[in-house]
Amino acid sequence: MPDMPQNSDTDAAILADARAAVEAGQRYAAASAAAVRAAVTVGDKVDPAALEREQRMLHGLAWIATVVEALKQTHAWAAGAARAGRFAAGERLVLEIGFGEYLGQLCGGLAIGPNEILRASDLGTMQAAAALAADASVARFMLTGNTAANRRLLMEEIAAGREVFNEVGDPDLDLIREQMHRFVEEEIIPHAHAWHLKNDLIPDECIAAMAELGVFGLCIPGEYGGLGLGKLAMCIVSEELSRGWIAAGSLGTRSEIAGELILRSGTPEQKAQWLPGIAAGTVLPTAVFTEPDTGSDLGHLRTRAVQEPDGTWRVFGNKTWITHASRSDLMTLLVRTDPAKPGYDGLSMLLAPKPRGTEADPFPAEGMTGGEIEVLGYRGMREYDIGFDGLAVPADGVLGGVPGQGFKQLMQTFEGARIQTAARAIGVARRAYDLGLRYASERKQFGKHIAEFPRISDKLVMMLVDIVMAREVTYFAAREKDKGRRSDVEAGMAKLLAAKVAWTNADAGLQIHGGNGYALEYEISRVLCDARILNIFEGAAEIQAQVIGRGLLSARN
Repeated sequence: MPDMPQNSDTDAAILADARAAVEAGQRYAAASAAAVRAAVTVGDKVDPAALEREQRMLHGLAWIATVVEALKQTHAWAAGAARAGRFAAGERLVLEIGFGEYLGQLCGGLAIGPNEILRASDLGTMQAAAALAADASVARFMLTGNTAANRRLLMEEIAAGREVFNEVGDPDLDLIREQMHRFVEEEIIPHAHAWHLKNDLIPDECIAAMAELGVFGLCIPGEYGGLGLGKLAMCIVSEELSRGWIAAGSLGTRSEIAGELILRSGTPEQKAQWLPGIAAGTVLPTAVFTEPDTGSDLGHLRTRAVQEPDGTWRVFGNKTWITHASRSDLMTLLVRTDPAKPGYDGLSMLLAPKPRGTEADPFPAEGMTGGEIEVLGYRGMREYDIGFDGLAVPADGVLGGVPGQGFKQLMQTFEGARIQTAARAIGVARRAYDLGLRYASERKQFGKHIAEFPRISDKLVMMLVDIVMAREVTYFAAREKDKGRRSDVEAGMAKLLAAKVAWTNADAGLQIHGGNGYALEYEISRVLCDARILNIFEGAAEIQAQVIGRGLLSARN
C-alpha cells in the first residue's frame, strides 16, 4: 500500500483532536484524584488507615494518571513527527488506534492487574466518566480510532516494512541507537537463546565489547572515564540491548545503580577509587539490598554490620535475589549499622569489594557463602541467596563516610533504576513483536500466512501501538530526570506501563506462535519468561502504583 498523501490540514485537525482528548483525560484524572483524596483524607492530612483500606482506589488513580500520561506523550510524539515531516500513514494510525483504545479503557474499564478491572464506580466518578465519554474529541477517537479498518491499514504498513517514527530529536542519540542496534543484531541476538537454554553467564568477551561501546559508563562523567550522558541515552542503550536479551540490558543496571550511588553520595576518594573501573567495565558491581521475608519493606532489614576496634566492618546476615553476585567485584550492600535505631534511620550503604567467583567456587571471599536460585528466565547473570558470617569490609567502606544515610542514598537512585527498567521492558516488548511478526509472516495455515487473519494481525498492530505509547512515557520520564527534576511519579508510570506492555506483548507473541511457542527451542518462550520478571523487580507493579498514587495526592491541583 502506498503511503497516505500528507495533508497538513487533516494532520493539524487530528493533532488538535488528540490534544483536546488529552485535556479531557486530564480533567477526568483530576476528578479521580479528588475522589480518592476525599476518601483517604481526615482534616487536611492523608489517613494511613484509610489509605490502606482504599488501596484499590489509590492504585486505580495511579493507573488512570498513567494512561492519561501515555496519551499526552503519544500526542507529543505525533506532533514531533509532524514537525520533522514524518507524520505519515503509520504514525497517524498509531495515534488513532492508541487514542481510541486507551480512551475506551478509561471510560469503560481499565485493567490494573491480570484479573482486576478498575471502573468509574470503584472511585465514585461515574459522572466524570460520562463527561469524558461525551467529550467530542474523546467520542471521535472512541468511534473512529481503534477500528478494524484502521488496524487493517496499519497491518498493511507493517507488512510493507515501514517503521514508525522513533527519533528523539538529538542526532547523537539517534546515532547511538543505530550503533547499539547493529551490535545487538550481530553479537547478542544470534547467541542469546542458546545462552539462556544453557543457563550460561553473558560471556566475558561480550561484556568487554559492551564496555568498549561505553555501556557501563553512560551516565558517569568524563572525568571518571564515562561518557557523561543522561538518562535518555541510558534508555536508548538499555532498550536496544534488552531487545537482544534482557540480561544484556540488565547488566548495565548494576553499573547504573552503583555509579549513581557513588556519584551522588560518595566521598571524593570513593569516587576516584570506584567510578573509573565501573565506567571501563573492569569493575562489575552488584546491588545487595533484598532480604528473605522483607522484600520492599526495607525498614525491617536485619543484615547488620559491626565495626571492630581497627575500623573494619564485619557483616552478618542473609540476602536474597542478588543478581550477578558471583562474578561481581563490588557490592553496594545495605545493612543495619545502628541496631538502636529502628526503621530506616539505622541503615548504611557499604561499598564492599569482593573477589570474583568461578563456576567451581562462586563465593571465595571469607565470611561469605551463596547458592544459585534457579529461575524461569532473566538468566545470563544468575540470581543468588547470600549468607554473611563476618565478611570484612574496609573501614572507609561506608558510602559517603557517614553511617545512617543508606536508605536516603538508595532512594535517590530508584528513579533512574525504574526508568532504566522501563526501557528494558520496551526492548523485551519489541523483541516479542519482532518474533511474532516474523513467525506470522512465515507460518501458513489454511492456505495463507497467518498474518493475514484478522485476529493475528490485530495482535501485532496492538503490540506496536502499545510499544510506542509506553516508550514515549519512558522517554518523558528520562527527560524529566535529565532536567534535574524529581521524577518518582514519572519513573513509576514508565515502569508500570512498560512492564505491563512487555508481558502482554510476550503473551500475544507466544499465542501467535501457537503450540510452537510453548517449545523451548523457540525464542518467544524465553521472551515470555524474561518479560514476567519486569512487573516484579525494581518495585512490583503494586509498589509502583502506591508511589504514583501517593505522589499524585501530595501534588495539590
